[in-house]
Amino acid sequence: MTDQDHHADLHSEHGALAGEHRGRDANPLIKVHDLAWLEFAKPDLERTEVFAGAFGFTTSLRTADELHLRGTDPGTPCVIVRKGPRSTFLGPAFHAADAQDVRRLAEATGHRVTRLPETLGGIAADTTDPGGLPVRVVSGTHELAALPPQIPHTLNSGHDQRRTNTTQRPPREPARVQRLGHLVLQTTTYRRTLDWYLKHLGMIVSDFLYYPGQRERGPVMSFIRCDRGATPTDHHTLAMMLGPVNRYVHSAYQVADLDALAAGGEYLRDHGYQRSWGIGRHIEGSQLFDYWRDPEGFLVEHFSDGDLFDNTLEPGWAPMTASGLAQWGPPATADFLGVKPGKESLRELRGMFSALREDNEFDLRRLLGMLKVARS
Repeated sequence: MTDQDHHADLHSEHGALAGEHRGRDANPLIKVHDLAWLEFAKPDLERTEVFAGAFGFTTSLRTADELHLRGTDPGTPCVIVRKGPRSTFLGPAFHAADAQDVRRLAEATGHRVTRLPETLGGIAADTTDPGGLPVRVVSGTHELAALPPQIPHTLNSGHDQRRTNTTQRPPREPARVQRLGHLVLQTTTYRRTLDWYLKHLGMIVSDFLYYPGQRERGPVMSFIRCDRGATPTDHHTLAMMLGPVNRYVHSAYQVADLDALAAGGEYLRDHGYQRSWGIGRHIEGSQLFDYWRDPEGFLVEHFSDGDLFDNTLEPGWAPMTASGLAQWGPPATADFLGVKPGKESLRELRGMFSALREDNEFDLRRLLGMLKVARS
């Protein structure tokens, strides 16, 4: 069997070489089923709610100190925002397969199982990843009923002509968020943090990226999916990358189709919000994408038409380049890459000097690799 034949069923051009990371743990503690929600602290809940409506969320709970934002799919809220003195990402919550997995994780990490507030219901195990990010695993939460969805448009594709005597007029209105899709994190302890999620949450890698010319040093980014056996799941529910500071990078929310994504983007632009990058189609994950900044500067993504994998697919391997982030679309912007002059790039620059003085995985050669990617 040739090398090309061996990798004919892979999603990237090449698979692992001998001795490289397998992309999964042989005996994980539990296997989470999906992201449940993301938690943030923000000082101005009213401003947050206004943007959320324009982006396509529906408010499911609003108090003086808390805001819950949901999609049209049944389940838990996508985002929980708590009133706080400054804007901060507080961490993700994942759905466990059952309550026993919550108890198993709590026991293995030396934590107690706690009851969640009645607004959410259920139980949780709260732990912390190697980068210091709080991670919550939940079970038995209340399920919000489905809302009327945004119906995908009927398309005449090639010779498949399904729409006759009817025009196509996508309204310029907020895209209706269906669900939370994925979270992307940056960490100074990439390998330790990756292995922690594979061991503790049973997640598996879909794709690895490495700095060009540094493959022998191992990957610097991974796209990670939930392991639900033969049931296909999103190409990535979590992605993480090596960098000079531990931080939130972006989160992504599914919408119905390209028209919803594009018309929703026009609505956001008309209302004065900042597009970071888009519209395009990614390579890893294949999603149609459109990235926006919320009023606090957090990066959020509309996506549609992403890949779904079961647990039989092995990781793909590819070099990391800025031009390799999309199959088509405009070039990745300085804002999206985090190098646009401003508060975020200044924090990143300060982090570089700090990280190079500390004992972590971000050393001078990794810095040079990252700068090369930004210029590619």
